[in-house]
Amino acid sequence: MDQALVSLIAASIAFVGTHFALSHPLRAGLVARLGDKGFMGLYSLVALGTFAWAVMAFRTVGPGGAQLWDGMGDVPWVIATVVMLVASVLFAGSFAGNPALPDPRAARLAAAGPHGVFHVTRHPMMWSFALWAAVHIVLSPTARQIVLAGALGFLALVGARMQDRKKELLMGTAWADWESQTSYWPRLGKLGKAGAMPWIAGAIGWLLFTYAHIHANGIPAGIWKWFG
Repeated sequence: MDQALVSLIAASIAFVGTHFALSHPLRAGLVARLGDKGFMGLYSLVALGTFAWAVMAFRTVGPGGAQLWDGMGDVPWVIATVVMLVASVLFAGSFAGNPALPDPRAARLAAAGPHGVFHVTRHPMMWSFALWAAVHIVLSPTARQIVLAGALGFLALVGARMQDRKKELLMGTAWADWESQTSYWPRLGKLGKAGAMPWIAGAIGWLLFTYAHIHANGIPAGIWKWFG
């Protein structure tokens, strides 16, 4: 196996593994020793370091290599473009009153009931990452893409489940009530309830980031594949 790919696998395992370890079994002990701010500093440093390692290894592997499938035409690109718009809407709306984020008002936010993208799923940010990962694997099924995007998608979806368990312990009935009103799995039929701002912000972000994809990777994405 190519040494660069081995490094990418190791970096991806380190990124996911340290995230789970620091978020769950090691968190309480480290917070007791370092305090909340010290823990967040350590957590951020480890996350950035392992992610930077993964990105550098990804670039070292390079864009070549065999693909598991190819020659699917424009249809998958059209579907991927729509899926990425949905992911952008979920991501944009995930910052507004999200009780899953570190916030002293979390219990109050949960008690307010679902709003915006939380009608779709209680983990809109995590699902935006998972949809991003799925799109990249489907459109570019190379070894390096499967490893890195697969690791990020796994972290997002398993991390969301583990977050539910952690929040149940921390918030008790407040989180249990929030869970009873929301869904882990996306209910795409409720996208119409996301509200105007997530759609506007998501569409702007979708256009900007897919355009930036051309300059970052040399590959047109989204509508720029046809109109760039």
